[in-house]
Amino acid sequence: METVLEISQLQKTYITVKALQGVSFSVPKGSVFGILGPNGSGKTTLLGILLDVLKSDAGDFEWVGYPDKSMARKQIGSLLETPNFYHYMTAEDNLKISAKIKGQSEAGIADVLKTVNLYERKDSAFSSFSLGMKQRLAIAAALLGNPSILVLDEPTNGLDPVGISEIRSLILRLNEKGLTIIMASHLLDEVEKVCSDVAILKKGNLISSGKVADVMSDEEWFEVNAIQRDALLQCLSACTMVNQVRNEQTLMVSLKEGFSASSLNEYCFQQGVILNHLQKRKRSLESKFMEITK
Repeated sequence: METVLEISQLQKTYITVKALQGVSFSVPKGSVFGILGPNGSGKTTLLGILLDVLKSDAGDFEWVGYPDKSMARKQIGSLLETPNFYHYMTAEDNLKISAKIKGQSEAGIADVLKTVNLYERKDSAFSSFSLGMKQRLAIAAALLGNPSILVLDEPTNGLDPVGISEIRSLILRLNEKGLTIIMASHLLDEVEKVCSDVAILKKGNLISSGKVADVMSDEEWFEVNAIQRDALLQCLSACTMVNQVRNEQTLMVSLKEGFSASSLNEYCFQQGVILNHLQKRKRSLESKFMEITK
């Protein structure tokens, strides 16, 4: 798959805080790429470097297909924080100011307002907008100049469920039109529902990256128990078909590919351990995320 961004060993330190520690990954062209991690993981710092707002201490990145970063920057729409729109001015007039600041023509204002479903409110004061509408207007400002790449930092932060749904739908519509979208979020649910690819950060380190379906795979686990619990645990620890054992209220077991519950039951029986409980469980994506970032 064609790549739009290559990141190589980016590092950034603020006095004693290591915000990024050798982060490397690539972003496929045409993807909705989520940069996922808890607060303080380095997401905003990474986006700031990609947008030339911050300078890295080491490492580099390349917007593939552009001769230099300044040329690429002209094809990138961004929203790192909500723009300081004038509350008493209309949506349209606020976008005229944004266009002037960015050196863009006012000709595209009607189109971006239609794209974010605010054209009918173009003459309404910004102060009359809901939080979701304000965020959509901010994305409209980022779309001025018809960029091919959109970079968003926590686009649904602080929104109510309706506003979150509106922004998610907008992101998917923009992606369907061919935009590559890179978005930072601390919400697993947001990434799961919107993104095709993901990079997970924790304390400046890259924990994992790839397709969402692969990184956040919903693994099968088996809940097992026996009267002889200690013997069962010893049996499972020595079993070559077992991938991992979690000793919780009940024993949780994941198996290597090609093995089933019946294989596990038969093995335990052969070792003289009779299972009195064996049930398949699906681990939630949330528990997977918590395990990755804990």
